[in-house]
Amino acid sequence: MAGALAGVRVLDMTTVGMGPMATQLLGDFGADVVKVEPMEGDIFRHVMPQKHAGMSHAYLNLNRNKRSVQLGMKAPGDHDRLMALLADSDVFISNMRAPALRRLGLDAETLLARFPRLIHCSCYGYSESGPYAGRPAIDDTIQAACGLAWLQGGAGQDAPAYVKSVVADKAVALYVTSALGAALYAREKTGEGQAIEVPMFECMVSFMAVEHLAGRTFVPPQGPAGYTRLLNEFRRPFRTKDGYLTVVPYTDGQWHRFFELVGEPALADDERYRTQAARSHHFGELYAYAERMVASKPTAEWLALLESADIPFARVNSIDDLLVDPHLQSVGFWREVEHPTEGRLMQAGLPVHFSRTPATVRRHAPALGEHNAALLAGRPSNDKETT
Repeated sequence: MAGALAGVRVLDMTTVGMGPMATQLLGDFGADVVKVEPMEGDIFRHVMPQKHAGMSHAYLNLNRNKRSVQLGMKAPGDHDRLMALLADSDVFISNMRAPALRRLGLDAETLLARFPRLIHCSCYGYSESGPYAGRPAIDDTIQAACGLAWLQGGAGQDAPAYVKSVVADKAVALYVTSALGAALYAREKTGEGQAIEVPMFECMVSFMAVEHLAGRTFVPPQGPAGYTRLLNEFRRPFRTKDGYLTVVPYTDGQWHRFFELVGEPALADDERYRTQAARSHHFGELYAYAERMVASKPTAEWLALLESADIPFARVNSIDDLLVDPHLQSVGFWREVEHPTEGRLMQAGLPVHFSRTPATVRRHAPALGEHNAALLAGRPSNDKETT
């Protein structure tokens, strides 16, 4: 069966991480994604490791289910070629900064006047409505700006630190995808396109504020910003007798069962620990206590005990561990695929499952300009192509 977004064409002028992840998801859900690249290609093509120039690991992991066309926007005729592609598109998405879009005549006002059903999505660092408009931004700068680096440094107790993942790029990609899905639904009802602005800074501040606005949620404040459970120094994987394990009793029942497992059931009636509200004032001492108890037994014994007690736990996996994880193997998560130029590849599967409109992988991540001839000649997509 066709994917949920079958029949939707997305003209993708994004690079690096946020935009390509969003458009890959749209492609997974069935959209025909046309990746418009400058003559040198998406900059993420050129990071390491890679087997062949322009086909990096990061590019391969962010650009399946797309077709690639090269256009040099200052080259004679290429602007007209882009307009021809836009005429057949439902969505235009770019992470170019607003002044550059305006110079090229690709801003929302210009394109919506010509293509009123188009959904125009601009993704950049900061909203055009504020004084930071136009600033360059990448994942690191947004992690710093949104408070994440401060929180990673213990909310000011230690030096600020980055999460060792492009978490801002990937989190905001989900905002982009959900916004485009909503806009496509609105167009089904009204017949009209619209402009969408997805600024990384504001999205990530919203993302962080959910729990970390904390006491500043109230006016006047009922305490400082920062959710105490997440900021206490003992919130970390605990050492067992022979390794590490994450153990997180959370509900009243889970804490009561944990106290039973460690031989101190009377602690369940301690006024400090009996309810969620009471525990909220004692997370540090509770986690320190749990750490001491977990150190008393080997990992395998804890795994059996915690599973039988229905208490949240997890092994501390490396990336290599995930490749042989029994659950991921059972659900067929990892896929070995054959790429026409890069050979055998290991790729993450599609984690979202639809009962009627399945997400599928129909195309390999394309070589630079691989589909120039077909796209510029206006030939339709061949969705029978697979990896």
